[in-house]
Amino acid sequence: MGKIIAITNQKGGVGKTTTALNLSASLALANENILVVDSDPQGNLTSSFGLRSRMNSGLYEVYTGKATVEDVMLQTLIPNLYILPTTMDLFAAEIELLDKADREMTLKNMLKPLKKKFRYIFIDCPPSFGLLTLNALVAAESVLVPVQCEYFAMEGVSLLIKLLWRIRGSFNETLDMEGILLTMYNRHIALSRQISEDVRKMFKSKVYDTVIPRNIILAESPSHGKPAVLYAPNSSGAQGYIALAKEILNENNLLF
Repeated sequence: MGKIIAITNQKGGVGKTTTALNLSASLALANENILVVDSDPQGNLTSSFGLRSRMNSGLYEVYTGKATVEDVMLQTLIPNLYILPTTMDLFAAEIELLDKADREMTLKNMLKPLKKKFRYIFIDCPPSFGLLTLNALVAAESVLVPVQCEYFAMEGVSLLIKLLWRIRGSFNETLDMEGILLTMYNRHIALSRQISEDVRKMFKSKVYDTVIPRNIILAESPSHGKPAVLYAPNSSGAQGYIALAKEILNENNLLF
C-alpha cells in the first residue's frame, strides 16, 4: 500500500516544487511507481515536467466532478512517474468547494484508490493555507517540509508545526512529520551553516541527513521541461535529490 506525503511550507521560495519534481523523479528512476499531484494553482510543477501542451483537463476538473483522475493523469518522461496536472483554474476550486459537504475530504477520497498502484504519492502544496492545502494535509499520512537555509527559516517552520498540530486535532489525527529538508544550503555562508545547525538542534532526527545545495541547475532544468536528475544528473543539486531518495527508501526499509 502506498504512502501519501504532502510537501508543504507556507513560506514561498523554499524549494517545494523543486523537491516534488526531483524527489519524485529520483524515486521513479529507482524503479518505484510514483504519482505527483500539482495542488498549486500556479502550476509550476506541471510546467516543470513540460506537460502543458498535453493537457486537456486538470485537477480543477477532478475537484469539481467534471473529470476523473484517470481522465487527467499524465505519464511523464519517466515511464513509472505520473502527474495529476493543474492550471490556474484550480484557484476557482477553493470557492466552489465552500458549499460542498466534507469539502476537506475531497482530495483524500480522490487519492485513496490510487494507493494500491503507487509506492509514493507526493502532493505539491501552494504557499498559503486555504482549502487546497487543507485538503492536502487531510489526505496525507505525513508531511515533508523544505526549509531554506536563510533568515526567518526557523520562524516559518515553527508556525507550520503549530498548524500541523491543529490539523491533527481537528481533521487528521494520524498526520505525521515525514521529515524536514534543508534546501538552498551554501556551506561558504555563515548564516546558512547557522540555520542548518539551529534546525537540527530543534528538530533532531526529523531533519534529513541529506542537504540540498544551492545550485543553478535546479532553477534551470524546469525551463527545459525536465527534472535536474534527468537534465544534469551529475550536478550537485541532482545528486542531492538522488541521495534524499536513497535516504527515504532506507528509512522505509526499501532497497535502492
